[in-house]
Amino acid sequence: QAQLVESGGGSVQAGGSLTLSCVGVGYTYTYTAACMGWFRQAPGKEREAVAGLYTATGSTYYSDSVKGRFTISQDNTKNTLYLQMTKLKPEDTAIYYCATSSASFVGTWNRPGDFAYWGQGTQVTVSS
Repeated sequence: QAQLVESGGGSVQAGGSLTLSCVGVGYTYTYTAACMGWFRQAPGKEREAVAGLYTATGSTYYSDSVKGRFTISQDNTKNTLYLQMTKLKPEDTAIYYCATSSASFVGTWNRPGDFAYWGQGTQVTVSS
C-alpha cells in the first residue's frame, strides 16, 4: 500500500535545528507528483502551509513565518522530501505533515485541500 512516512521530528530548544524527511513507500512520488509540500498543525489551530515545491520547475515557496529559516528540497534517488528547519522558535511547535499531489495537480502549494496524499505527521516541539 502506497504511503508517505515522515521522520525527524523531536524536541529542541529555541534557536536549534531539525531536518524532517518524508519517504514514499510503495510508490515513487518524487517522480510523479506535480507538487509536494510541508504543512503543520498546532493544537487548536488549523493546518497551515509551511513550504511547497513544484517538481517540474523546482520552484519553492514558503510561508512568511518560516521564510529564511526553513528549506524544502527533494532527493529523487531516495524518493524523499526534506524540510530543513533552522533558528527554530517556540511558535514552530506543531505536528508536521508532508503531502504530495497527483501528476495532474491544478491547485496551489499552500492549500491543504489540493493535495491528494498525506503522511501521518511528526511532532516538533521547540522550547524557549
